[in-house]
Amino acid sequence: MSSMVTEILAFALSTSGWVLVSSTLPTDYWKVSSLDGTVITTATYWSNLWKTCVTDSTGVSNCKDFPSMLALDGYIQACRALMITAIILGFFGSIFALVGMKCTKIGGTDKSKANIACFSGVIFILSGVSSLSSCSLYAHRITAEFFDPMYMAQKYELGAALFIGWAGSILCILGGAMLCFSIVGTSTKSPSQRGYVYRGAASHISSHPRGQAQSINPRPPPDYSSSSSRTQHFDKNAYV
Repeated sequence: MSSMVTEILAFALSTSGWVLVSSTLPTDYWKVSSLDGTVITTATYWSNLWKTCVTDSTGVSNCKDFPSMLALDGYIQACRALMITAIILGFFGSIFALVGMKCTKIGGTDKSKANIACFSGVIFILSGVSSLSSCSLYAHRITAEFFDPMYMAQKYELGAALFIGWAGSILCILGGAMLCFSIVGTSTKSPSQRGYVYRGAASHISSHPRGQAQSINPRPPPDYSSSSSRTQHFDKNAYV
């Protein structure tokens, strides 16, 4: 697979992952109330990083935004910061990837474009790690409360937004890694692209002055005198 095809595939994976991560931030269902041990369900509770909502049996939803950022739990603030950081990094990673790809006409020489593409891959990896950490931290809090026998409040289960965030994070990391490894094909030239050096002729000619080069295996000059002398002793049966 050529480096250009690798860059295009990596850009598609990274951009798709960034779009999934960006769509995760405003998604409603980060956690949904658990129905474990419930016989009659009268309401469903769900929340995300910005609000908490309740949906009754008739399908009517009532939502309430978090009133104060400073009054929030620490893990929600950390998840917000990590998700926003992941989106910003993915945005700049997309721009640098477009500049550094070989199929574009901007970015300078091939070496500079390869460095820019590698840098965009690092940015995408950092974006994927940030969103992966955010989703994993939120999921860890949900599972810790669910399996805690001393926790008596409403328990929740993992929402769909967490799985979308995990999928986008993996795509960002894979695409970023492919962009980083695409520089290998650019920095190292293939044997067909290298210049040829005729070392044998250069070393031989350099040892002799110009016009006085000697042949490698000189042949002795023919001895015409001996052959002519032999013809004098041929008798009549020489050609029989």
